[in-house]
Amino acid sequence: MAKFGGFGGGLNMQQMMRQAQKMQEQMAKAQEELAETVVTGSAGGGMVEIELTGKREVESVTIKPEAVDPDDVEMLEDLVAAALGDALAKVAEKEQEMMPMGTAGLF
Repeated sequence: MAKFGGFGGGLNMQQMMRQAQKMQEQMAKAQEELAETVVTGSAGGGMVEIELTGKREVESVTIKPEAVDPDDVEMLEDLVAAALGDALAKVAEKEQEMMPMGTAGLF
């Protein structure tokens, strides 16, 4: 009697394929949910706020009037950069929470 197949245990291969398909479905669902998520990053005690989607697209930028000092534009630039960094960190955190184990950061 001859042996067929290079991997042996056809059921294991079918099971692996089902698991891979399930993971793909979970990942697609998580990507959809993440894309619809909006996070807010802030700096300067809320003087500058930036809203980002889970796809890292800017939804809005809010700057309170007291953050605008024509003699200190550099401070405002720093606040905007810090708020963006905060928002990006929150999106990355959401990715870790929402993506199936071991797939976060792959898309």
